[in-house]
Amino acid sequence: MTTTSTAGERSSYLMRAGMVRNVRSGEHLTTFVVSGVATVLITRLLLSLSGYPQIGGKGLHIAHVLPGGLLMFVAISLLLGYVGPVVRPAAATIGGIGFGLFIDEVGKFVTSDNNYFYKPTAAIVYIVFVLIVLGFRFLTTRRPIDPREELANVIDHAVEGVAGGLSRRRRAEAAELLNQVPREVGGRRETTELLAACPPDEVELAAPVDAAWQAVQRGFERLATHPKAPTVAVAVLAIQVIGELVIAAVLGDGLNTLPVLGVTAGSLLSATFTVRGALALRKRNRARAVRLFELAVLVSLLMTQVFQFAATQFAAAGGMLLDLVMLGLLRAERDRMRRAVDDSTKAMTHRLPPEPDLPPFPEDPSDPV
Repeated sequence: MTTTSTAGERSSYLMRAGMVRNVRSGEHLTTFVVSGVATVLITRLLLSLSGYPQIGGKGLHIAHVLPGGLLMFVAISLLLGYVGPVVRPAAATIGGIGFGLFIDEVGKFVTSDNNYFYKPTAAIVYIVFVLIVLGFRFLTTRRPIDPREELANVIDHAVEGVAGGLSRRRRAEAAELLNQVPREVGGRRETTELLAACPPDEVELAAPVDAAWQAVQRGFERLATHPKAPTVAVAVLAIQVIGELVIAAVLGDGLNTLPVLGVTAGSLLSATFTVRGALALRKRNRARAVRLFELAVLVSLLMTQVFQFAATQFAAAGGMLLDLVMLGLLRAERDRMRRAVDDSTKAMTHRLPPEPDLPPFPEDPSDPV
């Protein structure tokens, strides 16, 4: 029986169908979510300070869900109308703002009396964003990025460069990505030549949120390597657990309500992971400590904060932001340790002497070796 091992047969169905993943999809999702969450919080704050004015009159009311829909249309138009990676950060920002304006009015559409102040609105908004992040990560990370997908992303840069030129930053990004593609991948040589043919041009569409996120990542990497970082992490996690319990008890409807019980259960679980992480630090097992601290933060984000928003509404935004900062710091430290292990492994591989040629194994087991 003969088999044909072509690249198409080895690839996944989605790749064969033309659905190639973007290697920067995580950054674009972060831009979308940050823009959306910030829009919800800023909108609520501005409306509260201004006394919740209504745009319209004479029986008309222009809800901010309408400009939200318009901004999402603009984002979709950018993605459909232009090629290349430069437009995606702008589309993610505009789309996130539009989605934030849209989801902020969810209370009007789930209540019979169009109640914008529907108390579970904050929890609904939070759950929606959590589901977006989890669903997107499931779709994009359930299998490793294929080298051909990496090459396709390099070509995506080249598509932009052929028409309008490439800035030094964009060219460096494309070159770094190209270096990760094995030389045996078909089309790699042609892609290298195509990048070299792209003229230089420093004009590119501004991406302020994208640039800010990269600056935040660099800040996380520096803070994560600080000598006091582990001690501060334990202290912050412990203070947060106590604070969540106190806030839920004070601002909630009572100690017997489901949200407060949920906050209590989530906080105790986070506390368990935090204590175990602290013990791992005492045993100088930094990698295990980072994993346990990450679990503590994820429990807070995916469980405690859901009930916290249900109990205290948008007053829980501070705890959510603190969780995101802690998660960013822990992820930066985990990535740093992984790079250190990879560099050590490569160094050991280069230092190992070549394996000696072994004599052939005798055909007759009774023969002496």
